Amino acid sequence: MTKILLLLALAGSALAAEPTVIPNPASIARAPGSFALARASAIVVPANDAQAERIATRLRDLLGVKAAVVVGAPRDGAINLVREGAAGEGYRLDVTAKRVTIASSGTAGLFHGGTTLWQLASARDARGSISAMTITDAPRFSWRGVMLDSARHYQSPEFIKRFVDWMAMHKLNVLHWHLTDDQAWRIEIKKYPKLTSVAAWRVPAGFANAPQYGGFYSQDTVREIVAYAAERQITVVPEIEMPGHATAPIAAYPELASTATPPTAASPDWGVFANAYSPDDATFTFLEDVLTEVMALFPSKYIHVGGDEVEKEQWKHWPAAQARMKELGISEPAGLQTYFTQRIGKFLAAKGRRLVGWDEILTPGMPQDAVVMSWRGIEGALEAASKGHDAILSPWPTLYFDNRQGAGADEPPGRGNTQTLETVYRFEPMPPTIKPEQRHHVLGLQGNLWSEHIRTEPRMAHMAFPRAAAIAELGWSQPERRDWKDFLRRLPDQFARYENVGLPYADSAFAVRATVTQFAAVPRRTARAQVELATQVGQGEIRYTIDGKDPTVKSPLYRAPLSVVPKGELRAAAFSGATRLSRPRVFALAPEFAMRRKSQDLKLCTENISLSLEDDAPLNGERAAFLVDVQNPCWIYPAVDLDTVASIEAAVGQIPFNFQIGEAVKKITFPKPTTPEGELEVRIDSCTGDVIARLPVLPASASQGVTTLPTARISASGRHDLCLRFAQPALEPVWVIDSIRLVPRAPAAVLQAR
Repeated sequence: MTKILLLLALAGSALAAEPTVIPNPASIARAPGSFALARASAIVVPANDAQAERIATRLRDLLGVKAAVVVGAPRDGAINLVREGAAGEGYRLDVTAKRVTIASSGTAGLFHGGTTLWQLASARDARGSISAMTITDAPRFSWRGVMLDSARHYQSPEFIKRFVDWMAMHKLNVLHWHLTDDQAWRIEIKKYPKLTSVAAWRVPAGFANAPQYGGFYSQDTVREIVAYAAERQITVVPEIEMPGHATAPIAAYPELASTATPPTAASPDWGVFANAYSPDDATFTFLEDVLTEVMALFPSKYIHVGGDEVEKEQWKHWPAAQARMKELGISEPAGLQTYFTQRIGKFLAAKGRRLVGWDEILTPGMPQDAVVMSWRGIEGALEAASKGHDAILSPWPTLYFDNRQGAGADEPPGRGNTQTLETVYRFEPMPPTIKPEQRHHVLGLQGNLWSEHIRTEPRMAHMAFPRAAAIAELGWSQPERRDWKDFLRRLPDQFARYENVGLPYADSAFAVRATVTQFAAVPRRTARAQVELATQVGQGEIRYTIDGKDPTVKSPLYRAPLSVVPKGELRAAAFSGATRLSRPRVFALAPEFAMRRKSQDLKLCTENISLSLEDDAPLNGERAAFLVDVQNPCWIYPAVDLDTVASIEAAVGQIPFNFQIGEAVKKITFPKPTTPEGELEVRIDSCTGDVIARLPVLPASASQGVTTLPTARISASGRHDLCLRFAQPALEPVWVIDSIRLVPRAPAAVLQAR
């Protein structure tokens, strides 16, 4: 990693009231003096302690000091690792003018103490030394996790290792690795080679002639990643989905199916599939063989088996399922899922492992040692704890990191729902209604990084961080040590650390957003534009330029709405002292841009399944992302003063309908088109109002990219909401809006844009 001298170059703010450590330690006692880190003579470890030596070597590399790692008794002038005091993940960090001591009887504690020392050293106010203090620290919860979905989109082993490093920076300790699903099987199972030769690959939806897309992790690679994580005190928990989300393995081994017409390939679609494993003995032989190889690779005492969103229709008609139901004396196929959980749970327990499953496994007869991961709100955790089961909080939508962090058009694709950093931080992982005697059943919490709509590695990092930093603090710090405004105070130093280690994080919380209002010229006066600037969190200083250059700490400070000549562009960024908190955002001031809206700036008519997505084409560069409700592709452009509008222009794209949404697909309807290919209708006041413009999509019908349709005149007047909806002959392809531009009449009156 880059040496600490790079970090020290970021210095510039005054000494903070408390260190900028994330997650916030349990207690910090300040003392006079400081330790000159660069003068550390050695990092001292106990004799015959190979684990402490490895931690010391990593710490030396992190700090960028020249001190040697030596064996011996604690000494002055050195950083000393001592095996005493707190057990497990707890530690004590003593900094005096003479020495630094990290004390813990647990290896994880020594590691986490070293992470805290690195954070202290890399703060902007460190200036090469660390203020004297004593930090006494230990985590609130034992499970502080992030789930990484490698099934929908494959991530390289190198990226996963970097992700593990980023988790370790935050004292996160569980990587839940989602390895199998309908779209792919990613882990090598030697007894069943078709799981990787067949089930690890798919053809992108809508691109039948495209090369197969995918990949898998060999057993050697898995061992390497698991060992790499263990060195960083992170347990990797594998997830092998069953009995649903099984399209990919069934395509490889159709004898596992519960239908006479099993799938022949892993699916490029998203959603919930009908395919479920057959509940016969041959299937359990397969699953136990798979889990045997999985357990040989993952020493984790927890094995996740999924269990969510199991469609049971096939079991109603499948002879093997009916025979099993008769044998068990059950009348409803739902009982077969309980049977799956019980049987696999017993198998895992016999091997010394514990079953973890999504909250659908919580049925009468669930194994007592099974752990419930509550995703459909917190109710699953409440019920599990009341029945004596351990639970992990991972509720949709708050802790689902495929939701966007901001509503700006520059956010990467993801679910249309917005879950900000503040929303995540304010989540309380210990539900207040759990009785005191049941609280020990809450193991912790987890953020889930589902990857259906996040197909590149930089985007995965962007969607995870800094929200994973909030997860870390929720899981580690006691409630009295959590404060949103103080977290924001500590975040700039964390961003500096991210930059230092090459983590492509999201700056959404501090990103500057603008509202630009164009005012018409009046006699003897020049037309002006009023610009209002703001950030999501309302923190930090906003600085701006109108000369085409990026803002710096010396640029003008935004204090109140600006009045500027409506031409060129304005650039703005948020700062904390000398540190820039966000990338510069660029806002066009010219009138021709003032009435342009990206789809993300429009209002969806409904939000049944709202997504900001791109299609699944082979990725060769960035593609446009479209905000759309796939159950109702319809948008609202609110409060348009049509007296100022001459015509409307639309840039549109098309995506395949690769969504498994069951019977809901029958409810998707479109207006009847007047041309063979269809057109974009513009209606006033509501989606049943008068049509005031039609833009035929024919010019875009042969393009996989974004096409700007010819403008259509608008003759209506007054202020109205505009409903934008495609009239088309069939569901496929789904036409989507990239942007809408209202062309002003001359002279313009009042135009608004964001």
